[in-house]
Amino acid sequence: MCLGIPMKVVEIDDFMARCEAKGVMRDISLFILQHENIEPGDYVVVHTSYAVQKITQHEARLAWEVYDQMLDLEEAQQNIRMVPDA
Repeated sequence: MCLGIPMKVVEIDDFMARCEAKGVMRDISLFILQHENIEPGDYVVVHTSYAVQKITQHEARLAWEVYDQMLDLEEAQQNIRMVPDA
């Protein structure tokens, strides 16, 4: 399964953008979206260091809520496996 990560565009230099998500900064290629109007402050979905889709801030927030729920469930399952049988 592949996941696209919503990131906020911070800076743009030609077809490269500095993007941020959850305090993590990455250099991302905008080449696939070269015909889109992407500006600092916009949100994009990133997959393998490429921006593949422009999204709204609301869509980015919703995606992160789902990802956080998935991570919480995974952590809970790992904690259950660590508890020894009585």
